[in-house]
Amino acid sequence: MHKSFTAEATAPVQVWLYTASQFGALENDPFPNARAIAGAQGFTGGAGQTVLVPGPDGRTAHVLYGLGAGRDQLAAAALSAKLPAGDYEIASAGGYSFASLAAGWADGAYRFDGYKTEKAAPPRLLVPASENAARLSQEADAVAALRDLVNTPAADMGPEQIHARMTALGERHGARVAAVVGEALIEENYPMVHAVGRAAAKAPRFLMLEWGTPGAPKVSLCGKGITFDTGGLNIKTGDGMRIMKKDMGGAAHAIALAQLVMEARLPVHLRLFVSAAENAIAGDAFRPGDILQSRKGLTVEIDNTDAEGRLVLADALARASEDQPDLLIDFATLTGAARVALGPDLAPLYTDDEQLAADILAASEETGDPVWRMPLWDPYLAYLQSPVADLVNSGGAGMAGSITAAVFLKQFVSAKSWAHFDIWAWRKAKYGRPDGAAACGLRAVFAMLEKRYPAV
Repeated sequence: MHKSFTAEATAPVQVWLYTASQFGALENDPFPNARAIAGAQGFTGGAGQTVLVPGPDGRTAHVLYGLGAGRDQLAAAALSAKLPAGDYEIASAGGYSFASLAAGWADGAYRFDGYKTEKAAPPRLLVPASENAARLSQEADAVAALRDLVNTPAADMGPEQIHARMTALGERHGARVAAVVGEALIEENYPMVHAVGRAAAKAPRFLMLEWGTPGAPKVSLCGKGITFDTGGLNIKTGDGMRIMKKDMGGAAHAIALAQLVMEARLPVHLRLFVSAAENAIAGDAFRPGDILQSRKGLTVEIDNTDAEGRLVLADALARASEDQPDLLIDFATLTGAARVALGPDLAPLYTDDEQLAADILAASEETGDPVWRMPLWDPYLAYLQSPVADLVNSGGAGMAGSITAAVFLKQFVSAKSWAHFDIWAWRKAKYGRPDGAAACGLRAVFAMLEKRYPAV
């Protein structure tokens, strides 16, 4: 079971969650003197308000927690982030499903402490026997693994470490893992992965995992795995480069989703493709003005070396499309423009498949994992025209940056159904949650896959 959950607890602390309207309408004390204690501390059910109520022995016996308007399905994250170690039980759920509360609880209890001498002891949530503890734990474990991958410094999370993680995952689930490394990328026709990663001391590589039964519906996942992004010769500023260890967040999401699919044993033929490289600066770094060949056969003129993620992802999407998958999904920390448009928490979704969009958005609503559909506006392909090549990798003079990046990727896709997520994979502190890696759209996509391909 996930380390922030427990199936057994002796005298757990009771947790009472209320929206502001629920608490305002509450007539009876949920426990002795609750209204008086809440009033003395100004508790009204506002978002993040917390009251710890001691029992006769002086230890905390009850927790009152405010959900505000009740719109944040991961609101419990701000509570578990601040609670001391111990066991806790939901006494009043404030109208939330237990699955949403558990997801939020695990989110807030997470700590990246692998480099700290003192390790964190998370508060543990009692999972009732009526809930699917295995399913909740699998999801929490996958999210934690994703966050560990993204939070790990680039010195310890290069292309070879991503390769090792995928190999270990494949061994656990009986999947086949293969890799194309270094100069072999040229021989095996992954030219843009090679071009982006060739200047780094750590060899770039194209990673593949395959699992499931041939003949089952084909589901393919792709992830951008830029393990550190200097911006290349179009070098980023210091502030812009500070958290670029997270530029492999798309790969982390695709790996975590593959983990969930295999653990749930969904009846699909799964393929996972990750382009892993570091966008470094050296004498053989690719340059603005260079024209690159792609696996698809299209040529790409380089306008900006800091628009490298779409290059490595384009080769991955082209390779994935060769298998003619029934469904192709990619994740990438692709553009700052997506953050300008939707901020850090909303995961931008691009797809031309109306049914797929509806299914993902319905799963987003059900899980409380926010996703927002963005337009794949084909006329913006005009921004990506080059006078000397088939495409340019960056265009639009700063306008519609996330849309033009998605339209660029679309040129390399020939799958029946495709969805692209332009995620941040990061968050700033919010309601007590720690800065650092975050899952964006993962739970929504997995919930969609579970409904499309129910385990038997």
